Amino acid sequence: MDKRPQSSNLVPLSFISSWSGGKDSCFAFMKAIELGWQPKVLLNMMNEKGLISRSHGIPADILQAQAKALNLPIKNIPASWEQYEEKFIGALKQLVEEEKTSSAVFGDIDLEAHRAWEEKVCKAAGIKAFLPLWQKERRALVSEMIRSGIKTYIVSCNETMGQDFLGKLLDETLIDKIESLGVDACGENGEYHTLVVNCPLFANEIPVVFGERIKHNAYWFIEMC
Repeated sequence: MDKRPQSSNLVPLSFISSWSGGKDSCFAFMKAIELGWQPKVLLNMMNEKGLISRSHGIPADILQAQAKALNLPIKNIPASWEQYEEKFIGALKQLVEEEKTSSAVFGDIDLEAHRAWEEKVCKAAGIKAFLPLWQKERRALVSEMIRSGIKTYIVSCNETMGQDFLGKLLDETLIDKIESLGVDACGENGEYHTLVVNCPLFANEIPVVFGERIKHNAYWFIEMC
């Protein structure tokens, strides 16, 4: 059965992209485009001060550069973890009203709790959640991302991986090293996060300079500009 959202009086097959700036959200975006869907806007959740994205630690100006490369607007929403759901729903409602869109696209792969939350917040906003990568085999999926032309760097990771992985280009050799540590190839459990600097849909590659490595709450991040 096709579980994709069905359009009503809204723009047919248009979507809001839940955009982290990393590989999974980018590839989900690409898959939705392959289906002929129309992207309207990127939505990213930031830290309380609105300076960097949550989880990935990507600065707002780099996220803006990604949006410009896709020729789309981006909505960056500052929020604490306690406010996250409320702010996310509020942003969805606002964007649905502004863009008259019918769905939101997410890059989650197989964590049921994540899907349940995404369906919950979308229902609150009166739209449908669509997960184009759902239940794909993780190693095969990340390899497909690389073959598709996504160029992405690791920008945060857990202690098991350690700081030496930060700033490294994700390729098949690096994935082998990641798996040798017992870490999931896709980082689906939050083991690592990435920054996409290029993909077939970008008008240009995003120039990024990596800086210092910082440990925060048992997690490593790399500064970037």
